[in-house]
Amino acid sequence: MKIVVMGASGHGQVVADILFQMWAKGREMELVGFLDDDQKLTGTRIMGLPVLGRFADLAATPHDCVILGIGDNADRARVHAELTQARKRFATAIHPSAILAPDVIVGAGSALAAGAIANPGARIGDNVILNTGASIDHHCVLGAHSHVAPGAHLAGRVTVGEGAFIGVGACAVQCVQIGAWSVVGAGAAVTQDVPERVTVGGVPAKPL
Repeated sequence: MKIVVMGASGHGQVVADILFQMWAKGREMELVGFLDDDQKLTGTRIMGLPVLGRFADLAATPHDCVILGIGDNADRARVHAELTQARKRFATAIHPSAILAPDVIVGAGSALAAGAIANPGARIGDNVILNTGASIDHHCVLGAHSHVAPGAHLAGRVTVGEGAFIGVGACAVQCVQIGAWSVVGAGAAVTQDVPERVTVGGVPAKPL
């Protein structure tokens, strides 16, 4: 299976490393290289992989599937929609050190980084990032294109809406709902529901 990583910046390199670790553990795959819209990167090598061109060059790049290495949720969702319309297949990256209960569902194109934990009944949508050392407890739901940042922790039955962002080291008590495209600031403690498209921060978290 030939995989192209779309995006060669920080998150793209994390995704590539996850795929490297999966390959080292025996998964059959070939990392073709990166595509990135920063023209200065074309022709360079990052992590030993070539940057083969821009996103528009995907059609001319041999591949079986793609995975998005884009950290920004809105940008990642936009590119995901374009690739879905083009009927591209998405790889899913799960670091070998991630811990998933047997019944956890992980959507296509999602990336689970080193030390991520998803407990029984959790549902992770398409194109989601569950980042380094982040954990979601039993029956949590992560909507498509959402991102739980490094070291963030969600208690049981938390629902994270489409495109929402949970910042570094943030946490949420059980059963709260975090609305679509909302932002929970770094270190915040969510103790009550967060509406859609709202930014909250602090302990307890309040609208900013």
